[in-house]
Amino acid sequence: AQAILVQGFSRPARSTHPISSLSRAMSTVPAADLSKEQKDELVCTYAALILHDDGAEVTPQAMANLIKAANCTVESYWPMLMAKMINSVGMESLIKMGSGAGGGGGGGGGGAAP
Repeated sequence: AQAILVQGFSRPARSTHPISSLSRAMSTVPAADLSKEQKDELVCTYAALILHDDGAEVTPQAMANLIKAANCTVESYWPMLMAKMINSVGMESLIKMGSGAGGGGGGGGGGAAP
């Protein structure tokens, strides 16, 4: 099976998970075509999601340790920026924003009863 790879992080392109099976690719842009800054942001995002999924606190040091363990490198300011954003906005809110699951506008008001 093909895998989408960004440095040391990989994920199968296809999955049997019902949500994952809706899309065959994580992005329309191949990881190889991303800029260094975009790759750094993506690596930090993966690290933060892994920490969150494990129930661990998302801290700059925890992210840096995970990134290093994955044999990846990012500019040193990225883990600090990402952790600060996550801890001020909240991971659940960021996940909802990224998934398109935010609330839409309310429906139009109904007409007056006859």
